[in-house]
Amino acid sequence: MAMTKFRPCIDLHEGKVKQIVGGTLNDEGAIENFVSEKSPAWYAQKFAADRLTGGHVIQLGPGNFEAAREALDAYPGGLQIGGGITLENAASWIEAGASEVIVTSWLFDRAGEFLEDRLKALVDEVGSEKIIIDLSCRAVGDGWKVAMNRWQTITSMEISLGTIDYLSQFCAEFLIHAADVEGQCAGVDVPLVNLLGQWTGCPITYAGGVRGLQDMELINEASNGRLDATVGSALDLFGGSGVTYEELLKWNG
Repeated sequence: MAMTKFRPCIDLHEGKVKQIVGGTLNDEGAIENFVSEKSPAWYAQKFAADRLTGGHVIQLGPGNFEAAREALDAYPGGLQIGGGITLENAASWIEAGASEVIVTSWLFDRAGEFLEDRLKALVDEVGSEKIIIDLSCRAVGDGWKVAMNRWQTITSMEISLGTIDYLSQFCAEFLIHAADVEGQCAGVDVPLVNLLGQWTGCPITYAGGVRGLQDMELINEASNGRLDATVGSALDLFGGSGVTYEELLKWNG
């Protein structure tokens, strides 16, 4: 029987480990929930020591290259990297110790149209087993569409089992932030979790709105244990009061 696992994350903004309100990130900055005094390496070493796998480092905008490299150096082969990934730099991030690269905005043109040729070129470059497709999305009408460009631009791609099935031939897993609830500790997007939980193929990690263990239980039940989840602003490591890191380690068993 599958069970939802906690996966760690290190979100980087302006070179620091932060938790932000997802939908507010733009060129002027973002609404910040938490700015850590600890280094990216401190978090990476902690996750490595506790043998947490499948976690990710996300570069939220420019100015995070050194911080991202520091995290990967501290946990070689143990963290995925996302944010600004392109055909030109993907292989170098793998060489720098990333387990996989996470790609979103680069797969779309400025108008939000999907560029399949780019994804195929990336597969040729690093292999589908090294690619994670980020389908972070926002609610549009009675469904969801992938959001790119720091979640500010809604693309033409709808979130559906058909979309996931089609894209799964090009990647090892998916990362899906519910951008409307990201960073708000206001609960998960239950209809989205229900939809994603019907997928029986490669792994999916859900992020957005997790308040504590009750939401981990909800994700586990709604997805029959098929979805993994990250916890950001609610976690004590990131200044939150919803759940402790120790509780999540116990949850993973």
